This record gives sequence, structure tokens and C-alpha cells, in this order.
Amino acid sequence: MPTPQAPPLLEMRGIVKEFPGVRALDGVDLVVRAGEVHCLLGQNGAGKSTLIKVLAGAHGVDAGTITWRGEDVTFAGPQAALDTGIATIYQELDLVDGLSVADNIFLGHEMSRGGVTRTVEANRAARALLERLGHAEIRPGREVGSLSAAGKQIVSMARALSRDAQVIVMDEPSAVLDPDEVDGLFRVVEDLRAAGTAIIYISHRLEEIRRIGDRLTVLKDGRTVAGDLSAKDTPTSELITLMTGREVSSVFPERPVVTGTDPLLRVEGLTRTGEFEDVSFDVRPGEVVGIAGLVGAGRSEILETVFGARRAHRGTVTVDGSDLRNGSVPAAVRAGIGLCPEERKSQGLVLDDLVYRNVSLASLGRFARLGVSTEGEELAAAHAATRSVDVRPDAPTRVVRTLSGGNQQKVVLARWLLRGCKVLLLDEPTRGVDVGARAEIYALVRTLADEGVAVVVVSSDLDEVIGLSHRVLVLADGRVVHHSPADAIDASGVLERILAVHEHGADHPTTTDQRGDVA
Repeated sequence: MPTPQAPPLLEMRGIVKEFPGVRALDGVDLVVRAGEVHCLLGQNGAGKSTLIKVLAGAHGVDAGTITWRGEDVTFAGPQAALDTGIATIYQELDLVDGLSVADNIFLGHEMSRGGVTRTVEANRAARALLERLGHAEIRPGREVGSLSAAGKQIVSMARALSRDAQVIVMDEPSAVLDPDEVDGLFRVVEDLRAAGTAIIYISHRLEEIRRIGDRLTVLKDGRTVAGDLSAKDTPTSELITLMTGREVSSVFPERPVVTGTDPLLRVEGLTRTGEFEDVSFDVRPGEVVGIAGLVGAGRSEILETVFGARRAHRGTVTVDGSDLRNGSVPAAVRAGIGLCPEERKSQGLVLDDLVYRNVSLASLGRFARLGVSTEGEELAAAHAATRSVDVRPDAPTRVVRTLSGGNQQKVVLARWLLRGCKVLLLDEPTRGVDVGARAEIYALVRTLADEGVAVVVVSSDLDEVIGLSHRVLVLADGRVVHHSPADAIDASGVLERILAVHEHGADHPTTTDQRGDVA
């Protein structure tokens, strides 16, 4: 880590960026030194994405200065930023799958003579860059589309180095990597740091920031609220307070006791051959039931079948004592079931439509008179719903695509709040959401349960399933293999039961630990 006295390589001071109706950046400061990993933290919607687009030359600034090696600079576009020595690796990698590794590395500044690409020279230069990154096994002539997510990231880094980048911005680089691939990514980052390259590292995962970061800057509501903090030593509680503006004493809200009421949702013997079999559970008003299991165990498929998006081969779903029509989403919605799907962008939202229209989708009949929508009433009702879940910015006529991931998830929650659903199915509710927004979503779930909604939660984060829920079902190979109060099991216990099924086969018995009322 460079000494604090080392002159800054890059300084951004008082950066302001406005879009119609919203000030996305309102005086942001960022100071980066050569040979450091500088972490950028903030809730979804804090301004991180806008800031890196300003730095990458994709957005101009409305006020403020950018200083590079002590001199003020302006970027007319992305090419100007690249020419200066700043490269950005976005979360959604901008590689061309049909081209070779070498072609991608030198895309936009091809090695050519007389309009003809010098393939041998390009391959040789690409090989040298890949070796520098410690990945000589990636062949320059290989088609990028055949590489793993980790391999594609290495190609993106090689492309940055081919531009002689002195600052590399990495936006959520570990989001699609498994643990071994993350270890490999960090080795590359450490090598780049040792060579004097500055890394601006954006991640929601605090454990990664502790491990790889030197210093960090925290953004909130488009402003810098802290800078020059130690990435390794700053307490987590302090970081959460900085990001959210409030103290977070416990990530998961307290679970009140749910006693003796009849189930609101009852699932009995639900089966889809090849996906899940003989799944039964019930949920009472005010209760949160979690379904834990590995990817491919059938968790999402169960929720989609309860919601009517898939047709059950056997079994029944009952809401408030009435059987649901099999395979009918309209029947499920009329009965009071709402689903926040796993892939909110492709399954839960109309991204290019307005916030309030996304919120009112499940309630359009309420705002129609003789087949004509009463738009003012629709907007007012949807706006009240988005305010109740604190969608930011507070702009219901904004296009949903422009919101951060956490605020997009709140829009889906607002839809079912407006609808007044009795049963809420949450599939990966905090995927791609930062730690501050997670706490807000957990509080919203708790509030809905307190109002009598029956909630079912599916998540790959076992601590999340256990921390939110009153009771937990463990799913393995499409079967429920354990059912107990949440406080009777932990993440290791969930994994033990899943592995026991994988070791002993489908005949491994289901374990149950029911102790009357659950808290």
C-alpha cells in the first residue's frame, strides 16, 4: 500500500452530474494513488455507477474537476479516457464472443498494416499480456465465447493492459465467479498492484474488500460521506452506518412469535416430475418460511408452481382454505399470491416502462373506468406504494431501467404491496443488492409479515434464509429432507443434511424438529 504522502495519480473533486429530474452526483470526491486497490462502497443508487461512467468518459460532468498526475483533464468520450490511461471493466463484460481472444484484446486499436490485421504479431502480443496476468493457458486464437466467466475477465484485464492503463476500474468483478476463481482474480489484482497499477474496486462483498483493499471511499445519495478509510480496519458497523445514514445493530429484524392461527398458504404433495417431488408445507399469517438448498434443487421451480407459472403434475395449493386452479397465474394473483422472481430484470419488470406503471401492473383493473385507465389515480396510488418502500430516487415517472438493483427490487415489492397480497413468494430477494439495501429489504419483509402477510423466502444465502425465517425447509434433489424452526439449524447444518442425501441417495429420511409455536 502506498504511503499517504504519495502524490495522487487521480483526483476527482466536487463532481456533479445531473439527469432530467435527478442529481445523480452531488459533489463527489475521490483520490486514488498509484499501486493501491481503492475500494468504492455505497448502496445501490448511491452514485457508484454514474461516477465510474464519468471517469470512463461515458458521461460528461456538470461541475467539478478531474486531475490526472497533477493536471486538470476532461474526457470527450471513452476513447479519451483510455488514451489517458484509465480502463473500465464493467460487470457485464463488453467482449465479442464470436471473436478470438487476441481480437478482443486489441479491439479498437488493432495491429494492422494497410488495413490488414497482423495476426501473428497480435497473437504474440496477446500471449505476452496473458502471461503477465499469470494465465498463459488462455490461447490467443481461442474464441472468447468458449471461455468461462473468469477467463473472460482475464481477457478484459489484458485488453486494459494493452492500452497501458495505469488505473483499472473493476465493477463487481467477482459477481459471477466461484471461490477458486475469486482467488485467481485476487492474485492478478495483487500482481497489478505490485507493478504500480491503481485498481478502483467496486463490490458489495465486505469480506472481499477486507482481503484485497487498501483504502476505501463511501458514497451515499450521490455524495462522498467518507474517504481515505482503511479497507482492512474500518469496522463493519461504521461502514453500514456511513452507507445507510443510520446504525444497523442487527442485520435481520427480530422475529415475533407466531402462534396458533390457521395456515394462510397450504402446499400438499406438490410434484413436477424431474424437478421436485411430494413437497408439502404451510405458512401462517405473519410467518416467514424459508426454503434452503443448492442451485438445481428445485427451489425456484416450487415457487413458480405455487404461483401458477408452472403446472403441477400432482398436489394442491390452497390459499385461505380454497384450492387454487393448477397452472394459472391469474387465479393465483386473484387469490392473493405475489411473486418476486429470481431474475427481476427479465421476469419481474418491464425495464423500459415507468416506475409507476410497473407498480400498478397487478392492479390495473382497479384504475379502469369502462375500460379506460384513470392515469392520475394510478400514478398517485403507485407513488404512495413506492414511497412506503423508499424507492430512490422518489420519481415514479422515471424509467425502471435507470434504477439500481436494490431499488428495482423495491419496485417489485411495491407492486404486491399495492395489490394487497396475502401470500408473498420471494426468490433471491437480495441478489445483486448491497449490504445497506439488504437491511432495508429485510425490514420491509418483516413489516409485511407483521401486517399478516404469509411469506416464503428462497435464497442461495443460507444465513439470509435462516435469519429471516421462522421455519426452514431444506431441499435436496427436489425433496424436502429437513423441516425445523430456524433457530434449530444453522448454515453448516443445512449443508450437512444436503450432503447426507447426496451421499446416501434419495432414500435418506426426512428429519423434522417441530417444537410447537416458532419464534
